[in-house]
Amino acid sequence: MRTFLLFTLSVSLGFAADLPSAAPNSAGFSSDRLSRISVVMRDHVAAGRLNGASGLIARNGKVVFRETWGDYKPDTIVRMYSMTKAITGVAAMMLYEEGKFSLNDPVSKYLPEFKEMRVGKESTDAAGKHIYYSVPAERTILVRDLFRHTTGLDYAGPKDEKGEPVYKKIDMLGGAPDVKFDLAEAVKRLASVPLNEEPGTKFHYGYSVDVLGRLVEVISGKPLDQFFEERIFKPLGMKDSAFFVPEAKWSRLAVLETPKRDGSGHIEPSKGFAQEHYKYKPSLMLGGAGSVGTLDDYARFVSMLLNGGALDGTRLLGRKTVELMHADHLGALPRAGLLPEGYGFGLTFAVNLGPGKSATVGSEGEYYWGGAAGTAFWIDPKEHMIGVFLINVLPPTSIPAGDQFKRMAYEALVD
Repeated sequence: MRTFLLFTLSVSLGFAADLPSAAPNSAGFSSDRLSRISVVMRDHVAAGRLNGASGLIARNGKVVFRETWGDYKPDTIVRMYSMTKAITGVAAMMLYEEGKFSLNDPVSKYLPEFKEMRVGKESTDAAGKHIYYSVPAERTILVRDLFRHTTGLDYAGPKDEKGEPVYKKIDMLGGAPDVKFDLAEAVKRLASVPLNEEPGTKFHYGYSVDVLGRLVEVISGKPLDQFFEERIFKPLGMKDSAFFVPEAKWSRLAVLETPKRDGSGHIEPSKGFAQEHYKYKPSLMLGGAGSVGTLDDYARFVSMLLNGGALDGTRLLGRKTVELMHADHLGALPRAGLLPEGYGFGLTFAVNLGPGKSATVGSEGEYYWGGAAGTAFWIDPKEHMIGVFLINVLPPTSIPAGDQFKRMAYEALVD
């Protein structure tokens, strides 16, 4: 059995041509412990909790584990959803390095629609009736707020005077709306309604990075997809990453699954817009949720960050810029949802403040993020280690596969 497991690992590494590979024991991993990951993932597939998944672990620049399970193949294309945010963050920081903006610049310097913002408020009158209104914002939104989700923008938005979501009126409710307008129009619409909090006062996950994507467009003079392709995807060799999947690659697009409503924990194919959305170039290209890609593509992206901004002789960012990105920029600011206990937040990444604070296996300074359908990555500078895990189950909350993958990867470290 041990021989078979070692053979399986060596075969899977042989296919990882994009990044160099190494035997697990030469990189400080136990092969037996790594093989436990596949046992768990095959169980999820057999039990009907997943239709497929893929995962990659690398250390010191060498891939030590690369496996697929169920229907997934090495070149399966998945919907990255919010893993797009890290790409947008890198795009913006490339312009930052060119001196195009400062993190403390007002966003309105580049996007004037944000010059005079208001903040939604809620109170109760003497009769106990809820009253909704807005007041002028106390300070302007800064570029840094876009990266760290402290703009006052979220995905739900405030309520109007009747208690109805204002984002519904501007067709921006939900984070990835099916609309015919572009990013420029979407950002103007977001700026036309009140914020949910005062800028700079609270981490509230939402449309901040989408506005950052629009900042990239305005400063660079290029649509976001063009900037990504020319400045990030092509230089890094991310050949299957884009904002949609061309027809020639449709057979490789993962089926988007959703949990059945019967409480069984089983999944079934999602229907409608979410399933078909990425087969055509969208009008609205969201820097916070819009990309697709493969296991190897995203592994190249996070390897570049682990290496201080460079990969295979191609440098996208300087080392100190990457350090700035994965520093904690929240400090003691309060946070609303999604950010686990013991994590701060950098410039588009959650940052581990220490295993004793996060109650997770890992390292202080490890940084990560994920996507709405269960995709996830992490980067650990102390261990010089990366991990990428891909599924497409929306929402993935009932399936612990991603957390198990990361935990078991760390538990396989022996040196």
